[in-house]
Amino acid sequence: MTHRKFEQRLNLVTIGVADLDRSRQFYRALGWTEVESPDAGHIAFFDMGGTWLALFPAGNLLEDIGMKGASPAPGGMTLAQNVRSEAEVEALLSTAEHAGARILSPAVHKPWGYSGYFADPDGTPWEVAYVPALPLDEKGMIRW
Repeated sequence: MTHRKFEQRLNLVTIGVADLDRSRQFYRALGWTEVESPDAGHIAFFDMGGTWLALFPAGNLLEDIGMKGASPAPGGMTLAQNVRSEAEVEALLSTAEHAGARILSPAVHKPWGYSGYFADPDGTPWEVAYVPALPLDEKGMIRW
């Protein structure tokens, strides 16, 4: 069998959710546009500028992985959106809270920048961060 290196990219982040409709409404309330899909009744997709976010019922996700009946794994990770200013951090945390997020940590200054955290309806932690050392291009992607 021939081995080959993985290309250095991430195409899709799938979050296992308790209630697909509730999560779909939450991400729409953030201002995100759902991608039309023939499987829209079973999964939701959001194009995030090249990498996609998928929302999939947690039980179905565990079954798909081959772990039917198992408990979802504890967090151990966060998702993040970097922005261009401290004011934008504040504005997006406010938008998330208004959409139904729980603020986990209000924005504070850190040695590397300014950030805060919120949890989506299923508890997935998101960071909104302004990091001057990680400049963003015109599409909002990190570029050194």
